[in-house]
Amino acid sequence: MTAMVKAEGVHKSFGAAHILKGIDLEVAPREVFCLIGPSGSGKSTFLRCINHLEQISAGRLYVDGELVGYRQKGDKLYELKDSEVALKRRDIGMVFQRFNLFPHMTAIENVMEAPVQVKGESRAVARARAERLLDRVGLSDKAKNYPSQLSGGQQQRVAIARALAMEPKLMLFDEPTSALDPELVGDVLDVMRGLAEDGMTMIVVTHEMGFAREVGDALVFMDDGVVVESGHPRDVLTNPQHDRTKSFLSKVL
Repeated sequence: MTAMVKAEGVHKSFGAAHILKGIDLEVAPREVFCLIGPSGSGKSTFLRCINHLEQISAGRLYVDGELVGYRQKGDKLYELKDSEVALKRRDIGMVFQRFNLFPHMTAIENVMEAPVQVKGESRAVARARAERLLDRVGLSDKAKNYPSQLSGGQQQRVAIARALAMEPKLMLFDEPTSALDPELVGDVLDVMRGLAEDGMTMIVVTHEMGFAREVGDALVFMDDGVVVESGHPRDVLTNPQHDRTKSFLSKVL
């Protein structure tokens, strides 16, 4: 079975700052893969490399068996054109810390926009799907509301519906609950639980250890640009093997 995501010796530098220092990992189809670690450990950068929002500096990164952002000829890598990258990116949904909704569009217009503009779908087809997705995230009654009329948790659920509207095969979540008030976190995690139950492949950068323990199939602890420890979430969280993991978890659990 082809891994949905495969990283081989992935490095990323910004100038003199070496952010990722040789990441090797695999995410299986239908797996919920959680990334934890302190701020600045490279988790979000790695996520952005998966859909080529950032170019890697060395190594290889594959999504569903295909190189991300490049094609290989012989031993050489050639960067894909922006239009080719955009085409591949359609298969990858991404949900950010900040919701990044279009403020001048209603919830349903936000969810409809990409399928109409990027895929050329008819507005009727896009609207029908958007209605289904808003219902799925528990917001069918907010379809005509603008982002400014929604709570942070509601905006984040619209952002998840918007990512799902492109029917991706992989969903990336970059700390999707960290900007939310604590009482709004549960609704967003419930939506993510539902996606996991439906078999969506997900990579989740998170501080929600309860979610990682309950829903995650695999967990990686990253620090200073390297994978320090990995395993089943319950094993890593209850019985960490590495001193650095123990130290981190003692502060967050």
